Amino acid sequence: MPGSENLITIMKFWYVYILQSFKNNQFYIGYTENLKRRFQEHNRGINFSTKPYKPWKLIHYEAYRDKKDAQRREKYLKTNQGSRLLKRMLKEYFYNKKSKN
Repeated sequence: MPGSENLITIMKFWYVYILQSFKNNQFYIGYTENLKRRFQEHNRGINFSTKPYKPWKLIHYEAYRDKKDAQRREKYLKTNQGSRLLKRMLKEYFYNKKSKN
C-alpha cells in the first residue's frame, strides 16, 4: 500500500536507570540507549566503577525520546533533591525491603 512505510517508525528511546547492589545495597544511576545490554555489562564487570559491587539488580528505569532529556534527568537524580525524590517515588519498594530484613 503506497505510503504505508510512514506508518511504521522505529521508536528510539534513552533510558535512565537505577541499579542496586546485592553486596552492599549501594545505588548506581546511569543512562543508556540499550538498557538490556548496559545492565548485562554492569553485571559482567565491564564498567570499572560498578565492578566491585556486582551483582546488580535493576530497581527502576524511565524512558525518554531525547538523549538530552535523559542526561538532564540522570544528573538531577544524582543530586540531593533527586535522591529525596527517588525515595518518595520508590517508597513502597524501600519500605517492603526494610520490613523483610
